[in-house]
Amino acid sequence: MSPIVKRKGEKFTLPGKYLLFILTILCTGMVLLTFNTTVFSGPLSAVAGYTVVPFEEGISSVGSWLANRSEELVQIRDLIAENENLKQQVDELTIENTRLQQDRYELTNLRELYSLDAQYDEYQKTGARIIARDSGNWFYSFVINKGAKDGIAVDMNVMAGSGLVGRIVDVGPNWSKVKAIIADDSNVSAMVLSSSDNMIVSGNLKLYASGVIEFGQLVDSDNVVVEGDKIVTSNISDKYLPGILVGYISTINQDANNLTKSGYVTPAVDFEHLEEVLVIMQLKQSIED
Repeated sequence: MSPIVKRKGEKFTLPGKYLLFILTILCTGMVLLTFNTTVFSGPLSAVAGYTVVPFEEGISSVGSWLANRSEELVQIRDLIAENENLKQQVDELTIENTRLQQDRYELTNLRELYSLDAQYDEYQKTGARIIARDSGNWFYSFVINKGAKDGIAVDMNVMAGSGLVGRIVDVGPNWSKVKAIIADDSNVSAMVLSSSDNMIVSGNLKLYASGVIEFGQLVDSDNVVVEGDKIVTSNISDKYLPGILVGYISTINQDANNLTKSGYVTPAVDFEHLEEVLVIMQLKQSIED
């Protein structure tokens, strides 16, 4: 190491690291001197009170501060670990709560299907789950998880909730496609339950945005049909079994010919929330035969 040389005209400066080292040695020496000797007793005790004691208090304060910070760091690490455990418990409880809510929702659906099954106990039925659907907000066309190997055939009627959903239009080995009565190209031969007056209920996806579909060709010569009347599938339908609830009349209008009436029907099924359905294992043709 080269010696420190003071050039002419330059002020001597001691590097910071050496100054820190010297001050550390000085403080340590003074502490040892205070505790192990009596040099600061007597006349020098006053000097020690103004010099050494403040150093000792400072060192003691620094030591206490470091000890407190060390304890706080330990507590912080413990709190972080505890927080991670709590987050994991919250995640587990959230998953469990979601599963329980799903189970309760499925139980409600199954109870509705059971009640629907009891209402139409004259028909043999099988339950199925929806596994796919066409794009859009509503279940106007969807696929269920049962097919030909389960005895499903084209034109079998499908129910859910409180009434008619639609019919089977295509069948595979383990899947079937259902067209709902709200689809634009769907028509159901129906009748007013209270008067047996016939009508045609037609699907309309634009209208269903308001919760209704349309009906027409209602001949109500006695003017007995009113809003709120039940609409069911008619005996003359070629695709649908008779007596299945379609919905309720919400609006009645007199047509321009003054012979027929038209209006809107509120479907009995919520086509926005479907998961399970019932398939009636009979065809209209088989009943006629």
